[in-house]
Amino acid sequence: MSKQTFEGAMAKLEQIVEELESGELPLEKTIKKFEEGIRLSSYCSTILDETENRISLLLKDADGRLTEQPFDQANSAAGKHGADQE
Repeated sequence: MSKQTFEGAMAKLEQIVEELESGELPLEKTIKKFEEGIRLSSYCSTILDETENRISLLLKDADGRLTEQPFDQANSAAGKHGADQE
């Protein structure tokens, strides 16, 4: 069995949501689809958490050197610069 991709899991999750929202599935099948959706949602959440932990942005410091900062800190700094430009 090949490893599932994030995109594949999201597509399957969207399909499950549509099926559940249709209201046309029998109760037993609805429960199975719901359980599968929970597993896919957990998988996608884990992938997003792992990805966020790995992301870093290269930014120039005041001396022109490149430094690495975690994504959330760099994103906050970028937001401050954007607010200054308005």
